[in-house]
Amino acid sequence: MKCVLQMMLYAVMTLGVAFRVQAEQPALVFPPMTGSVVDAAQMLDSQSTVRLAKLLRAYEQTTGERIVVVTLADLQGATIEEFGAQLGDAWDLGRGGKANSALLVVDREKRKVLMEVGSGLEDRLSDAQSSLIINMLVTHEFNDSRFAIGIERGAQAMITALGGQVRDYH
Repeated sequence: MKCVLQMMLYAVMTLGVAFRVQAEQPALVFPPMTGSVVDAAQMLDSQSTVRLAKLLRAYEQTTGERIVVVTLADLQGATIEEFGAQLGDAWDLGRGGKANSALLVVDREKRKVLMEVGSGLEDRLSDAQSSLIINMLVTHEFNDSRFAIGIERGAQAMITALGGQVRDYH
């Protein structure tokens, strides 16, 4: 009986701590979605932004699938995974339950990158493929402070992995 009471007390205390931690976390503030490229951390020069926006717009027009690139200066205490998932929901990237969107999230401060892929695209852009793209193409360029090149290569690789062929987006 004593063991049961101890377990119940432990469960109540654990739930209380979990609710208190959850209640103390402030809501995340997201940048407005202004298009396919949201450079909130100002990591891209204007030419790269325009080139990337044209590529992503052409891909969306060709396939109906959306890829959005977002750079962030601050994750507001969240992990990049938490921020990316909540950002995708806040921006309604699933559009009508199709879940045919992907988000390339870049944390400038920690130089971390995440691909948040909708369930409608996961069969063509898996976690393993995302990891390879991030590690071999994106963060590799970050090591030499070539952020725009890494981000562009990442977006292009996402399109390639998804089977997209975008003709003359320049």
